[in-house]
Amino acid sequence: MRLHTAPDHRVVGSVATAIAEAGGIVTAIDVAESSNTRLVLDVTCSAGDADHAHQLEEAVDAVEGVEVYKVSDRTFLLHIGGKIEVASRVPLKNRDDLSMAYTPGVGRVSQALYENPDDVRRLTIKGNSVAVVTDGSAVLGLGNIGPGAALPVMEGKAALFKRFAGIDAWPICLDTQDTDEIVRTVELIAPGFGGINLEDIAAPRCFEIEQRLRERLDIPVFHDDQHGTAIVVLAALTNAMRVVHKQLAEARVVVAGAGAAGTAIVTLLLAAGVTDVVVCDRDGCLTADGEGLSPAQHELAKVTNPRGVTGSLHDALASDGGADVFIGVSAPGILQPEWIADMADRAVVFALANPDPEVDPGEAGRYAAVVASGRSDYPNQINNVLAFPGVFRGLLDARAHEITVDMLLRAAEAIALVVKDDELNPSFIVPNVFHPDVPTAVAAAVRGR
Repeated sequence: MRLHTAPDHRVVGSVATAIAEAGGIVTAIDVAESSNTRLVLDVTCSAGDADHAHQLEEAVDAVEGVEVYKVSDRTFLLHIGGKIEVASRVPLKNRDDLSMAYTPGVGRVSQALYENPDDVRRLTIKGNSVAVVTDGSAVLGLGNIGPGAALPVMEGKAALFKRFAGIDAWPICLDTQDTDEIVRTVELIAPGFGGINLEDIAAPRCFEIEQRLRERLDIPVFHDDQHGTAIVVLAALTNAMRVVHKQLAEARVVVAGAGAAGTAIVTLLLAAGVTDVVVCDRDGCLTADGEGLSPAQHELAKVTNPRGVTGSLHDALASDGGADVFIGVSAPGILQPEWIADMADRAVVFALANPDPEVDPGEAGRYAAVVASGRSDYPNQINNVLAFPGVFRGLLDARAHEITVDMLLRAAEAIALVVKDDELNPSFIVPNVFHPDVPTAVAAAVRGR
């Protein structure tokens, strides 16, 4: 906080006291300007969250002789000017450097690529670049907030690509939510990239966009909200089954949420050998003869629910002796903690809705043997950063033209195996996102070693 105060040294103590009494922690107080009539103070303090920060601001503003002139949040400060930049990989110190990096030398390279197009990935950034494409229609848990508001998220994604896999990723925020326009735009920019990462595009539009781009492009197209989530869920569930001493193929799984993530999770679970999956949406269990289903939901219903379970989410969890696994990618608070007691013994609960999960992880832990969520303040965070950097590293290294289900299965297995037998326990079923072996293991698995 930048404060304007009376030129009285006692004010500094009053400010520090007000912050402390409001539950904040003062880390620095600096005099930015001083005169006979006024002090300008810069006060740095720690708050628990945005609401607490506002409370600290009000507490300081209530101190006699103090005016809160300006408030800065360190998260916003971190984003000033953006989080990524373009940097040259070659020296440009003299005329000779310029003559090779640009004209006339670059003309020879362009002519060579015209004659041998397969060399584009080797002689340009295409071989190490990914486009992170969004229309801003389903950003985090914020919804349809548009391309401008989505840009900081896409920048962050690009920064993660660089940090965890050394990949140059470029935020592409499109000012359209028309499927045809999105597909055509990505087609037009595709020659400059080695892969396309679709991000935060709402269902069901995302399904068609991905499918059409996969058919038309000769580079891999990956919708992280679908397939990245599915990979990490399968990895975590593989290890959770090891903890509870059950076989994944024999597990009864209930998935809440039939959108992009839910559909991808179910598809990958079926490919991994799970045979009993029941999908629920807000209206209850999806069945093949259900009414009012979207085309995507109908396709999902045809390959799931082999026992014909009907009714509510609670009914699905309790049916025929109880489900072994609950996976939520839906909405906050839809799972009552006591319902978990109606599941099978040693139940596994993945409550992944963000920012608020389907059930409080602490409450779920009273009934379930293993609990995971998308939150960083509880064990077993299901975080896509475990998957997408390594997946694209492997795809780019292999100069792949597509991504297959087999690649997704191998990526999930690689993540699961990073957790060693002597590390595995109910509170540790996935590796830390900063574990150095994760991206290299996933990349090796995707490219086939």
